[in-house]
Formats: sequence, C-alpha cells, structure tokens
Amino acid sequence: MTTYYTQEHEWIAVEGDQATVGITDYAQSQLGDVVFVEVPEAGREVSKGGEAAVVESVKAASDVYAPVSGTVTEGNQALADQPDLVNSDPEGEGWFFKLTLGDTGELEGLMNADQYKAYCEGL
Repeated sequence: MTTYYTQEHEWIAVEGDQATVGITDYAQSQLGDVVFVEVPEAGREVSKGGEAAVVESVKAASDVYAPVSGTVTEGNQALADQPDLVNSDPEGEGWFFKLTLGDTGELEGLMNADQYKAYCEGL
C-alpha cells in the first residue's frame, strides 16, 4: 500500500485500483475538535479536486476534496456517530471514504510522505 498527500491536506492510501481517503493529522490539528462529518454515498462519482465530503469543527467547516477521480465504494458511516475518530486517528480509523480509482495517472501529481512533511514545514 502506498500513501500520497495533497496540498489541501488529504491523504490517499492506494492498493491496486482501490484507495482510502481522509484528512491528514495536520489538517485535523488546524481544524480543532471535529464535531460533524458528512461522507459521500457508495456509487457517487468524484472528480480530482472536486468536493467529496464535509468536515465541521468547533472552529470552522471545510470541504474535503477528492485527491483523484473515481467511484466511491464506501463512506465511513462510523463518523456519523463518532466524528471524534477524526481527532483521535485521522490517518487510520478516521478515514472518510473508499473509492475505485478512475485514472491511476492522477496519482503522479501527489506528494509522498517526505514531500508532504516538507510542504507542511513551509506553511
């Protein structure tokens, strides 16, 4: 499994043509305590850079963007009852949705972990 990162602070873990998407620990720390998450339904088509989910915290509401295009296979329904999973484990149990990749070539513009760390240090 390979994990990539976006400049909008989403992560995507890819295995074959399947992927899991969420927000990074950096994004979660900027948002503060997450109190509501809206995830996409299975079957929804998402486009790279397009709105895919919504996250609300005590500080702000923010859109979560699709790092790549594809078809959602599952939304993390646990977040409806436990949005705080995003606070405690944003890059694990706090994932937002899973999808089937539409174009693996779209992964090429994303950052690896070292590049993302350097990007965040420069903010």
